[in-house]
Amino acid sequence: MLHKSIAFLLALFSFISCKEERKQPKTVNSHGTALTIKYAKGFTVMDYGDHKILEITKPWQDAEESFKYLLLFKSFEPKNWSNSFDGFIKTPIKNIVVTSTTHIPALELLGVENTLVGFPETNYISSQKTRRLIEEGNVVELGKNEGINTEVLLNLNPDLVVGFGINGTNKTFENIKKSGIPVIYNGDWMETSPLAKAEWIKFFGVLFNKETVADSIFNQIEINYLEAKKLAQKAKKQPTVLSGAMHKDIWYLPNGNSTEAEFLKDANVHYLWNDTDGSGSLALSFESVFDTAQNADIWLNPSNFATYDALEKANPHYTKFKAFTNKNIFTINNTKGDTGGVLYYESGMARPDWVLKDLIKICHPDILPDYEPYFFKPLK
Repeated sequence: MLHKSIAFLLALFSFISCKEERKQPKTVNSHGTALTIKYAKGFTVMDYGDHKILEITKPWQDAEESFKYLLLFKSFEPKNWSNSFDGFIKTPIKNIVVTSTTHIPALELLGVENTLVGFPETNYISSQKTRRLIEEGNVVELGKNEGINTEVLLNLNPDLVVGFGINGTNKTFENIKKSGIPVIYNGDWMETSPLAKAEWIKFFGVLFNKETVADSIFNQIEINYLEAKKLAQKAKKQPTVLSGAMHKDIWYLPNGNSTEAEFLKDANVHYLWNDTDGSGSLALSFESVFDTAQNADIWLNPSNFATYDALEKANPHYTKFKAFTNKNIFTINNTKGDTGGVLYYESGMARPDWVLKDLIKICHPDILPDYEPYFFKPLK
């Protein structure tokens, strides 16, 4: 099924990716046309014909401000609007710098990965397609994300830098903006549902005037996801699921309203903390977790551990869990790129349909008998 999904997308790209399209399903209002966004809450796009307005409404946790950007076509010059926007961007983008591995799949799906000219900590990129660009010298190393080499970036002179922030005090991005290079804060990581995160491909679609391509790709991902979710409902049993592991003295695991918990709900399993509130992580003691999950059927993502031996050496008490005894632990850390980057952290957000199918295969193996998990592998 994985190969079929890839084949479908490749066929789709060969048909329409050569065109920089502007037509896309829209909702008309008296001020312009709004890009249709079904799940994502963090951005909006209005199309006024000769320009578009992109607004990032939730760039980081507890953000009290939004950011508006004026997107102009190459032949269009801005008027006296400089005080109304946080940046002016000429589209389609020809050269771009992105700062998170989660941005890489969107560029590749849209067929514009060749526009990437710089990235901080390139070793974290796992995609073979973009790794080839790095090895050929087409993508420049920009240092660490917390301290991007501004001098190197300015020499690249990209049309746009796509960044992310945990607050509004990034001095590097401020210096880049002062040099005349626009910076957009991408808030995809703030979304709380799998399909909402995946829908941020439409954000990149707008930047490259490929709204129709982005919409078609997302629609297929949505169809795949919802079909898998429907299949999971046929399961006759809900296995109990534990997640996470200890970090120092604290066991971190997904909260009940997190993206990870929604995946488990849609996979039709009984996540043992699904009734907790919040979209982040729970921080619990070992004793609390053990009392609840000693007999859990399946254990997912035990931190960064890749083997049973490593897990036991870290804490012998882990061996007391039923999932350990039955060798029923699965991890994303055994699926890595050539330079050690975990593929899930790069592509999981872009392909929630693959993530959900992985979980269904693990928890209800009879439902997808011919499916081979992409991200999740057994602990070694």
